[in-house]
Amino acid sequence: MSQEKVTIFDTTLRDGEQSAGIGLTTQEKLEIAKQLERLGVDVIEAGFAAASPGDLQAVQKIAAEIRTPKIASLARCYIDDVDKAWEGVKGAARPRLHVFISSSDIQIMNQLRKNPEEVLDIAVASVERAKTYCDDVEFSPMDATRTDPEYLYQMLEAAISAGATTVNIADTVGYIIPSEFAERIEDIKRNVPNIDKAVLSVHCHNDLGLSVANSLAAVKAGVRQVEGCINGLGERAGNASLEEIIMAIETRNDFFDVSTNIDTTQIYRTSRLVSDITGFPVQPNKAIVGANAFRHASGIHQDGVLKDSSTFEIMDPKSIGWPSNSLVLGKLSGRAGLRARLEELGFHLEQEELNEVFESFKELADRKREVTDQDLETLLSNNRRTADIPTVYDLEHVQVSTGDHGVPTATVKIRNAEGEEIIDAATGTGPVDAVYMAINRVIGIENRLTEFRVDSVTEGIDAIGDVTIRIELQGDTFVGRGSDTDIIVASAKAYMNALNRSLAANPNAG
Repeated sequence: MSQEKVTIFDTTLRDGEQSAGIGLTTQEKLEIAKQLERLGVDVIEAGFAAASPGDLQAVQKIAAEIRTPKIASLARCYIDDVDKAWEGVKGAARPRLHVFISSSDIQIMNQLRKNPEEVLDIAVASVERAKTYCDDVEFSPMDATRTDPEYLYQMLEAAISAGATTVNIADTVGYIIPSEFAERIEDIKRNVPNIDKAVLSVHCHNDLGLSVANSLAAVKAGVRQVEGCINGLGERAGNASLEEIIMAIETRNDFFDVSTNIDTTQIYRTSRLVSDITGFPVQPNKAIVGANAFRHASGIHQDGVLKDSSTFEIMDPKSIGWPSNSLVLGKLSGRAGLRARLEELGFHLEQEELNEVFESFKELADRKREVTDQDLETLLSNNRRTADIPTVYDLEHVQVSTGDHGVPTATVKIRNAEGEEIIDAATGTGPVDAVYMAINRVIGIENRLTEFRVDSVTEGIDAIGDVTIRIELQGDTFVGRGSDTDIIVASAKAYMNALNRSLAANPNAG
């Protein structure tokens, strides 16, 4: 007897992007969507089409190019929102419209400032409008876990009668406890007469650190769609982490007795891509995809794993696509060896892309004796960062003079879009500050640096340094990333990346 499937609904591109400090371009969203398709998610919530022209464009682009998963757009229960959402997803092979409205007394009274009867009528009208466009309609009562149960039952029944094919129970503020949530799901199944005509879904937030536990409790209680984000991104403390839910179902199949359509070997690659594009690092002790997830420091643990990995590992690292970390390439390696290793890591490059990466690889190999899998991933990230963003200014050269008794001084050479080379210098409180001051003298964009972080890609004195910065410009936040074996150069690259992003979004800023 085949197991029931749990639909995996990914909202990284919608709720995940709402994480404070994340701002994705259309091309970045499309790249994540392509990887989500490889991962095998069933539904991609591509965005909130009514939020802005940029969001609409991104939803349309994803709908046009991603063919296997369903493509959804979120809409408030306003007719204009529903119309805009349909404009976004109508080009999809399998479109879905997802409408939501507040259902708890606290939100109805304090945010919507309407009475419950009005809200119910608005919800029904919006579902009916969505149904005129699309057979696949999802309805979410927002803050459902703090909603009066009787009112929730009434709203769900009305939405299903109006045409909703999925009803999503949203723990919007991460309030509920797993045992309560399981009971709430059972109560819904008992008290909503037409619940069998819709798929029951959950969307859990992590304010109390219980989003994954709540989602899994709901699956055990009969829910057959789970919503979440890669790496647990999302508003405030984030959404349920999809990779944790997926691997819990996979590892404890004996308990849940359900399955998914996910290719688990794509989990690690998806996590790294989302982290790299958003600039949000994965904490080392993060379940499934953290750097320490399969590391063993205790002597007892090491002894057990060496004898039989199952003594202290409940998952095979290869099952999520964890890289081998083997040192396989050096300066004598050729294009064929590089291509083969990249394909083993899940990267399939066109010849032109391979040539560009190969040049970067040879430069790195001259500085490092051995190039690791993580180094290769960083090289590809660097190439993508520069390819995706129009280069208004290009950093040609950076030189720094510093020391404990000297004034940090930096000289930069920058090429503008017309091909003109501009050289300038500045001093600062430290070498990175001096570089940024010099760049500012050339480009002249007023901004505020809100975050600066340096991470080592690998271990060792010759490791690549990966720099992430965030700058604030006219109320918007832009992320910049840069990598190099010299962290000052990496810092300069990251700053230039952020400035070019800001200019792409607002050409008149410079």
